[in-house]
Amino acid sequence: MTLPLSVATWNIHKGFSQFNRRMMVHELRERLRELSADIVFLQEVQGLHLGHAERHPDWPATPQHEFLAEDVWGNHSYGRNMVYDHGHHGNAILSRFPILHEHNQDVTHLRFEKRGLLHCAIELPRLAQPLHCVCVHLSLFARSRRRQMDALGSRIENLVPADAPLLIAGDFNDWRNHADDLLADRLGLVEVFAGEGRRPSRSYPAALPMFRLDRIYQRGLQVAATEVHAGPPWSSISDHAALSAELQVRIDVP
Repeated sequence: MTLPLSVATWNIHKGFSQFNRRMMVHELRERLRELSADIVFLQEVQGLHLGHAERHPDWPATPQHEFLAEDVWGNHSYGRNMVYDHGHHGNAILSRFPILHEHNQDVTHLRFEKRGLLHCAIELPRLAQPLHCVCVHLSLFARSRRRQMDALGSRIENLVPADAPLLIAGDFNDWRNHADDLLADRLGLVEVFAGEGRRPSRSYPAALPMFRLDRIYQRGLQVAATEVHAGPPWSSISDHAALSAELQVRIDVP
């Protein structure tokens, strides 16, 4: 038997439209609710920004991941990566299912570009072992990305059982699709849009996607459907398109 599982990933650009023209946190929340995914991987999540709170009367009183998750995703985790005098931002995972444990691994290579791997183990109904989920936002620089993906590979090999279901999603900044060398060859993952020899989907810029930056990799699941959420109204919210996938998880039958 299988359990349907919907997932999505989105670089939300700290709640602002492209070029920071408008604050879009409330519209962002509505679009996330339309996706109605069971598990959401978010990048560039603003945990705190004192300046925005002063300038925008409708700036949420709670951290963005809590504001976005409210009343829909009862479980959430935030990995603080970039910290500055007036606030911080990082990655987040929102889940309808219990998060059993969480850890944000610092994989910073360049001091001015703080990065982390947010790893959560999530309990799914009638599944003997947890679903492991890792939210990533990798470096803009190829050398740093290679180091970060090697750290990701080592973490998975050391901490995730080979037969456990696994999802790795986020903004890979992987212009030339080098991530497959590690994630496919070393870890046995498959990108959900790239089955049957295809390439990952274009996701940036959201208005007219040209670059394949955002990904959803899976291991131990089945892909039923995928979708890129680009163009209006999505492109008015963030410079990245949102990606979603409908998956099937094999569950244990008593």
